[in-house]
Amino acid sequence: MKVELKNKIAIVTGSGQGIGEGIARIFAENGAHVIVATRTAESGQKTVETIKSKGGMASLFQCDLGERQAVKQLISYVIKTFGRLDIVIHNAAVYPMEPLSTLSDNQLDMTLNVNLKAAFWLTQESLPYLKQAPYGRILFTSSVTGPRVVMPNTSHYAASKSGLNGFIRSASLELARENITVNGVEPGYILTPAMASLTSEEGQQDMAKQIPLGCLGKAEDIAYAMLYLASEQARYVTGQTLVVDGGSTLPESPVLLEEFYQSNLLKNTVG
Repeated sequence: MKVELKNKIAIVTGSGQGIGEGIARIFAENGAHVIVATRTAESGQKTVETIKSKGGMASLFQCDLGERQAVKQLISYVIKTFGRLDIVIHNAAVYPMEPLSTLSDNQLDMTLNVNLKAAFWLTQESLPYLKQAPYGRILFTSSVTGPRVVMPNTSHYAASKSGLNGFIRSASLELARENITVNGVEPGYILTPAMASLTSEEGQQDMAKQIPLGCLGKAEDIAYAMLYLASEQARYVTGQTLVVDGGSTLPESPVLLEEFYQSNLLKNTVG
């Protein structure tokens, strides 16, 4: 399937590194002019330079998605600079791991603002312009954490992503007659700089053993799912989230899964 995004203007939040950087790069490779919207200008500029070095088009806009005024400024910049907006991808998220017993109001507010409330703000601010596009696309990086599985010390994050999935479903219904689709991708274990900083290479290998496909995902795996949902070919898909996790949420028990794989490996090597 060839995806053609030539002349499309796409915002990708949180695209200074990791999954967002991968999305920005893949969208630019397919013809979109990408607005790299990120809190840290230095990492955002690296993404822009990477895209331009490969012949793509990208612009940097520094902003903190935890503030509504920053979202207003982002959309205003895009319209004043390019005169149109076709695709909005909210990928930016915060992940302050903290036990529920000690979770502060500041941590909770920051998580809900960036991960969930910014979804409302971006949609509301961009809506008048997406209505004018041939077809509008609103996409979100959700997570399997919250909607499908949970981990200790992430109640605030899980709540924000579960809420995001609810927003996707409801917003898609409201905007369907405007020729705007609203969808999301739920990543599993994706090897990003953030994950690499949390665990050693040995730890990553141990994690990979618990995944049916036997490896951690890459940012590009999420980016290509996003690319399909942003394409004209996905015109009949809305209100959905696509799980991209290598099958990690399928097993009832990771321990039994490992035993199953080991026993089959032994059977396959006998004789």
